[in-house]
Amino acid sequence: CVNSRDAISDVGKISIETGNVSFDDNYCAYHGGFVPGDFVLLTISDDGCGMDKATLGQLFEPFFTTKTTGKGTGLGLATVYGIVKQNSGFINVYSEPEKGSTFRIYLPRHVGETDRDEAISIADIPQGRGETVLIVEDEAPILKMTGKMLEKQGYTVLEAMTPKQAVELAEKHRGGIHLLITDVVMPEMNGRDLAEGLQTLYPEIKVLFMSGYTADLIAHRGVLDAGVNFLQKPFSNRDLAAKVRDVLAL
Repeated sequence: CVNSRDAISDVGKISIETGNVSFDDNYCAYHGGFVPGDFVLLTISDDGCGMDKATLGQLFEPFFTTKTTGKGTGLGLATVYGIVKQNSGFINVYSEPEKGSTFRIYLPRHVGETDRDEAISIADIPQGRGETVLIVEDEAPILKMTGKMLEKQGYTVLEAMTPKQAVELAEKHRGGIHLLITDVVMPEMNGRDLAEGLQTLYPEIKVLFMSGYTADLIAHRGVLDAGVNFLQKPFSNRDLAAKVRDVLAL
């Protein structure tokens, strides 16, 4: 939806639709990119500027963006692609210059009764010991969600939406900061550079990087070194709690 919004200048239209679809072997034999089975379909369309074939060919490559510097990281659609693939789905894009774009996401449909997971007790989730954690994330919902998770786990939380805000918070904070949790790619500065800067203020600070794409791919692109502390989005409360305790124990 963010890309659809950015593709529209002044007045335009974004449509979001859902539905159930099924494909058999015969259909897939004549339609490349489709997979047999029953799927839930999410369709997002806009009447914006559209894309040419060259852009479509690179659309899901990590760090590819047509936006100006500071306006996009190039990881948004790569993250979507990764999440869809992790859930055994697929995605198709239809677009032409000046004719808008349509993204269709297909996720396998579960048929049957909904399983009720047993409630996870607080005792099952590793708890904090009052440590101070600085979270840096430019997506407000993720920032707030992560902060609430950690507060419930017993941590003192500082939140920043930009590296600049993070540095200002760190400079003004009275007391120690035990852990930095930062997104890897952000408009102002990447997470690695931010971590290196904060380590001059807090030499003992531990660092946990997070991203919607895999650590191997980000390391391959030279943004992170291989083997760093890393948590892939999306993550559960339990995954976050366990990873934070592991990093603080190092």
